[in-house]
Amino acid sequence: MASSDPAVDPVTAPVTDPAHDTTHDHNGPVLDQDGVRLTVDGPTATVTLTNPAKRNAQSPALWRALTAAGRALPGTVRVVVLRAEGMSFSAGLDRQAFTPEGFDGEPSFLDLARGTDTALDAVIAEYQDAFTWWRRSDLISVAAVQGHAIGAGFQLALACDLRVVADDVQFAMRETSLGLVPDLTGTHPLVGLVGYARALEICVTGRFVQAPEAERIGLANLAVPADQLDAAVQDLAAALLAAPRDAVIETKALLQSAHQRSYEAQRTAERQAQARRLRDLAGLGE
Repeated sequence: MASSDPAVDPVTAPVTDPAHDTTHDHNGPVLDQDGVRLTVDGPTATVTLTNPAKRNAQSPALWRALTAAGRALPGTVRVVVLRAEGMSFSAGLDRQAFTPEGFDGEPSFLDLARGTDTALDAVIAEYQDAFTWWRRSDLISVAAVQGHAIGAGFQLALACDLRVVADDVQFAMRETSLGLVPDLTGTHPLVGLVGYARALEICVTGRFVQAPEAERIGLANLAVPADQLDAAVQDLAAALLAAPRDAVIETKALLQSAHQRSYEAQRTAERQAQARRLRDLAGLGE
């Protein structure tokens, strides 16, 4: 807990319901609730964790707010930046979740554990929704990570396509140490980034991974001094926006599926994607 034509997942596709269309109003936050604020500036959206007093500890309410942020994105957004206020990106799951009373208005985790397998699976799946939309093929997501990124915080950073970290960053996966497993979609990207053996060691020991190692083993695309984090992310976002959107979408879809295909199947997928791009550039696209 703590933890052929490229198709956009219909569950996480941009919302087109006029009631959720925010393209007309970029003057203030599109969403600001339960420790999450979404702002939009043209093709760039910023999702900010806004509870620095609790080191941006996570809760079911925050996860629902993150899911709502994904659904509220205007279709014009191409890059989403995830950042956090304060000294820590996110210290992980709020320990109140493990108390008998849990959070106000929420079933405690102990209550959930007493429910049926089907009910428990459905609740965890709902929590995971907050961590899945960041990898939509029509977006590139960038996490700006400073200070502690523990457990659910680590998994939220892993949910993004790219990570820029401050030199004070400390990643740790503490779920196993608590008798749990990372269940907020973090295991798949972690193994993809650092390999099975290192992912196993990081998860089971619960140790800290700091900025130099994070950059060296592929957890971080870039490590910078803490006072340069925002500027580095802005520069990266600008570079990501430089290429034509449709080419970026096709390229991301190819790379995301490469590990699932054989070499020959990937060659075929590349040819098909390039044919679509050539026809589009020639004005022959559908």
